[in-house]
Amino acid sequence: MPTIGVFALQGDVREHVRSLEEAGAKAVPVRRPAELETVDGLVIPGGESTTMWKLAETFDLLEPIRTRVKGGMPAYGSCAGMIMLADRIEGGIEGQQTVGGIDMTVRRNAFGRQVDSFESDIDFAGRGAVRAVFIRAPWVESVGPEVEVLALAEPGDRIVAVRQGPLLATSFHPELTPDAGVHSYFVEMVREL
Repeated sequence: MPTIGVFALQGDVREHVRSLEEAGAKAVPVRRPAELETVDGLVIPGGESTTMWKLAETFDLLEPIRTRVKGGMPAYGSCAGMIMLADRIEGGIEGQQTVGGIDMTVRRNAFGRQVDSFESDIDFAGRGAVRAVFIRAPWVESVGPEVEVLALAEPGDRIVAVRQGPLLATSFHPELTPDAGVHSYFVEMVREL
């Protein structure tokens, strides 16, 4: 059973822990670098990406996460977590930093404001229909040649799920639905490495 950490300084921590456990992993919160060293993979939840970046720096987690990701640790980011795993951001605040690792450009709040939040069924590669909850969600503007597009959503076939090697990102919140399919996909990724 893999041990998967959930970045626990901000965001949907409990919801990801529940979904990971339903998917067959041991899930633990990660707030300190020493806790990061004990996990086989990491989930960066939805929340607010600028707050996550600032808290990660304050708690000395940003560089250790970058180092582990560069070293091949599997990581999954949902919504703000997608932004954190992007190499490039559009619509970020001045100086905003990310963990990086996925060769993509992500547009913050691309689907609109909080009042524009919505749910939709999308086709997730290898999983079929998945219920997706979009809350002030980003979308992927562009991807590099090594990035696999896993799901699209309206309007205009926007990229909302990607994978690059051991890294997975969705612009939506699967942890807010009863379906643990996306988390099962990530747990399988961790088991493969």
